[in-house]
Amino acid sequence: MAKVLYITAHPHDDTASYSMAVGKAFMDTYKEVNPSDEIVHIDLYKENIPHIDVDVFSGWGKLQSGKGFEELSAEEKAKVGRLSELCDQFVSGDKYVFVTPLWNFSFPPVMKAYIDSVAVAGKTFNYTAEGPVGLLTDKKALHIQARGGVYSEGPAAELEMGHRYLSVIMQFFGVPSFEGVFVEGHAAMPDKAQEIKEHAIARAKDVAHTF
Repeated sequence: MAKVLYITAHPHDDTASYSMAVGKAFMDTYKEVNPSDEIVHIDLYKENIPHIDVDVFSGWGKLQSGKGFEELSAEEKAKVGRLSELCDQFVSGDKYVFVTPLWNFSFPPVMKAYIDSVAVAGKTFNYTAEGPVGLLTDKKALHIQARGGVYSEGPAAELEMGHRYLSVIMQFFGVPSFEGVFVEGHAAMPDKAQEIKEHAIARAKDVAHTF
């Protein structure tokens, strides 16, 4: 049995969001194919994800200097403790499914805050004399992304930084398998929007059978 973290970063649900609609189609099919797997939905818009701020740096500094967790301030305990929970949960997963829209060539800021919470030396990667080494070498990941325009080819491909960022992070963590399912062009070609959506849903269902 595998543990799948279904990580969504969209304020809308599947009835209003193309990425969430494709994500739901993927997960529905995945559950049919893998009924015994554990699915954990992490809705980043409903989670408490502390930003790395002065309290976090202060708390980390105290811990690194040898102080106990009980010696942190209330703010430091709340933020550092929560970040640790998020990272431990991430490491416990076997498979990751990220669902995001393409906003301003990237993804919603809540996704970056989440990645910051799980990019922790000693948990998802290690620093060595030869450079950083990823520790999640037995995981796999998928990114489902909706793009109003077409970014898979042509000059616009260089502008897309959301999927490319997640690809780099997964490599950094040592995740050996990272795929993408994209629904794109629906805003640029509204007359073909439904066809584009249906094509992406079909693709997502196909990937669900082998993920």
